[in-house]
Amino acid sequence: MADTIEGVDVEVAADEEMGDATGLEPTEAVAAEDEATGLEDIEPEVLERTTFLDYLRSPIVQLIVGQGAEQTVLSAHQGLLTQSPWFAAQVEGAGATRSINLANDDLQATSSVLEYLYKSDYFPPMTGSQSMDYDTTVPQPDNEGVGLLRHARVYSLAQRFGLPALASMAHRKITLTQSTAHGEIAYARFVYKETSADDTTIRKPVAHFWATRSHVLRHEAEAEFKRMCLEFPQFGYDVLSLVLDQQEKRSQRAEAASSGNALGRKRQRISGVVPGG
Repeated sequence: MADTIEGVDVEVAADEEMGDATGLEPTEAVAAEDEATGLEDIEPEVLERTTFLDYLRSPIVQLIVGQGAEQTVLSAHQGLLTQSPWFAAQVEGAGATRSINLANDDLQATSSVLEYLYKSDYFPPMTGSQSMDYDTTVPQPDNEGVGLLRHARVYSLAQRFGLPALASMAHRKITLTQSTAHGEIAYARFVYKETSADDTTIRKPVAHFWATRSHVLRHEAEAEFKRMCLEFPQFGYDVLSLVLDQQEKRSQRAEAASSGNALGRKRQRISGVVPGG
């Protein structure tokens, strides 16, 4: 028992020393340790991530595309569809019906928009930054501009629906699509008819294409080129402006070269010797 008592004495002494060191009685020291500091209420911030499953759990929205016998009903998950500000506003206005009317829109282009929302690409898919899959559904040679118009329609819808990344992708696919003079005219007609006058992203390359190649291509589709200029005077003006700009730059370079030669030419020295002197 003596040993036990001594052990108790040692523990008590240790407790007393602890109290003395902190300036608190032993019971007060324990209470201080248990006192809330506020830090225990702070939890690490966990960023919420929307998963693909979340999209699939969202309600179904019906898109009524086309009119009459050509009318088709497409379905899409609201979570994916409302990535577009335009569709988000339409869904909010539709209420419980969850139905959006796209009577004047192209079915294939609308389908490509939905494919992009689900897969971040649309057919034919990109295989690199400067390449895409070959589209076997486009006739060769493509005199109707089928390939160009397919992507142009997607571009137009992407601009309208507020999907800039899709518009950029569609424009990239346009630059990778082969066509003919007739196909290029069909494409130019769509661009100048369906896009706004200040959309230089798609209009300027069209005008530049014809400004730099019209001396060759207009002979392949001269009648269509003439009709295009008469139907869309802005197209003719844009092409002419670029042609004149190029001509002016060539003239300036020629003048600079001529002036440089004149300044660089050594003047004939006049001898101080008088002939016959």
